[in-house]
Amino acid sequence: MKIPGLSFSLKRAIGITAAKQKIAKKTGIPLTKQGLERKIGGAVLKAILGKKK
Repeated sequence: MKIPGLSFSLKRAIGITAAKQKIAKKTGIPLTKQGLERKIGGAVLKAILGKKK
């Protein structure tokens, strides 16, 4: 039986999540699939359409 609102993450407990966040913040490159797609998509649109005002 699960307790609602209570979950456990081994990655968070070990500190992997925090380390990934620090790396992403310092480099400016997101480490998540969605973040990378947004960053690459934005760069492609900027290259095609030029700078936004």
